[in-house]
Amino acid sequence: MAKIKTINRNVIGCERCPELREYCAEVARTKRRAYQDHRYWGRPVPVVGDPRARLLVVGLAPGAHGANRTGRMFTGDRSGEWLFRALHRAGFANQPESVGPGDGLELLDCLVTNVCHCAPPKNRPTREQLQACGHWFEQVIDAVPARVFVALGGLAWQGLAKLIRRREWSSQRLPKFTHGAVAPLTGNRWLLGSYHPSQQNTFTGRLTEQMFDAVFSRARTKLAQ
Repeated sequence: MAKIKTINRNVIGCERCPELREYCAEVARTKRRAYQDHRYWGRPVPVVGDPRARLLVVGLAPGAHGANRTGRMFTGDRSGEWLFRALHRAGFANQPESVGPGDGLELLDCLVTNVCHCAPPKNRPTREQLQACGHWFEQVIDAVPARVFVALGGLAWQGLAKLIRRREWSSQRLPKFTHGAVAPLTGNRWLLGSYHPSQQNTFTGRLTEQMFDAVFSRARTKLAQ
């Protein structure tokens, strides 16, 4: 538990990408019209969940008016609504919604993080920014006893794949990312792939709640093995 607290404290104070710190702060100053009375977080967003989690969910980056506003991963936008409903249905969360700190949310045997801790312009972090944030991503991977990794989107899959190869957790070539991808790893670990619950996927029907639920149902099954 102390390791995650230390990582989160260091993440919040990170200055590795000055351009992202400025962008997040500018968004917090100008705000979206619907949130003019909200106090924005406007800093790197720490991980959230159980420090002893066996399930690690990995997304891309905080939303400018979602997690960058609330200060909690996947909180304050439609993507987060989808994620926490799915986690609740699979028994990984005590409630189906995440509003912000103090709302009573508790993740059960689950930790949620991103490959990038700052909200990037157009939700597209650069290669250099991902590399800089990889420092924290690697520390999180080492701090939790995760056995199942769920990658939400291709960049999360790539980020996990790099660390898996570095730690020699796979004796074979990992498959390319696709929704529903499953890769067995050493030590009874598993890598699962899912489309990101972004609006471009959920509004178009590319990702349905049934498809999303199936991923976390499989994660639950793998943890029981």
